[in-house]
Amino acid sequence: MSFVTAEDGTDIFYKDWGSGQPVVFSHGWPLIADAWDPQLKLMADNGYRAIAHDRRGGGRSGQSWEGNNLDTYADDLAAVIEKLDLRDVILVGHSTGGGEVTRYIGRHGTDRVAKAVLVGAIPPLMLKTDENPEGTPIDVFDDIRKGVETDRSQFYKDLSAAFYGANREGSTVTQGTRDEFWLWSMTVGIKGAYDCVKAFSETDLTEDLKKIDVPTLIVHGDDDQIVPIVAAGDKSSKLVEQAVYKVYPGAPHGLAMVPKFAETFNADLLEFASS
Repeated sequence: MSFVTAEDGTDIFYKDWGSGQPVVFSHGWPLIADAWDPQLKLMADNGYRAIAHDRRGGGRSGQSWEGNNLDTYADDLAAVIEKLDLRDVILVGHSTGGGEVTRYIGRHGTDRVAKAVLVGAIPPLMLKTDENPEGTPIDVFDDIRKGVETDRSQFYKDLSAAFYGANREGSTVTQGTRDEFWLWSMTVGIKGAYDCVKAFSETDLTEDLKKIDVPTLIVHGDDDQIVPIVAAGDKSSKLVEQAVYKVYPGAPHGLAMVPKFAETFNADLLEFASS
């Protein structure tokens, strides 16, 4: 297996498939790099170098006690990019991974970046505040923390329904997809998973979004039950100067992993990458 050593000594696992222009994927919470496998294969099959890492705290990466925050996540992403000396990179981030990509650009700039893709991403701010009334109340995030801390196995089984829209009438999401979500989530240590809730819910990425100066595709499902579109995609698309905004009617949070919507997303990703 391949690893990068982060500044604090934490090992960050990554997979590296194919050759060509690099496309680097950052996954959502509480998942791991494997959640991007279909898109990694898609891009490698189409002449790109497809790379994804396990965020610290889960999967094959080290489970550090400290550093479970977006600044460190962004620096870990930078460590992967710099070790592999990647340039002209297309960054793709889903959910918390979208926050990671956004904070990476805020902290490290776009010298190595050609384009960005934000999918069901958390920016600019998930938490409801006086200045962000469209956000989600803190009680919701407290309940997530409680679920992780007390019975994370059952919590993840339940969360998979809303994540993929399996709780919607007419859903075709399979049990296998939900089981896969649970399996990946259980590889994430309880400390990293717990701390990441604060990271993805309370980090204000408004100023980072304003620093994105490369073409950016923003994709969001209008039935996202995890990161509501009104507080995320709708706002981010107005803050990124070169944004192309695509709303997928009826799509859930994990739209790239649901065949009904993944086909459209995969086509949009390939078209955007090659444009």
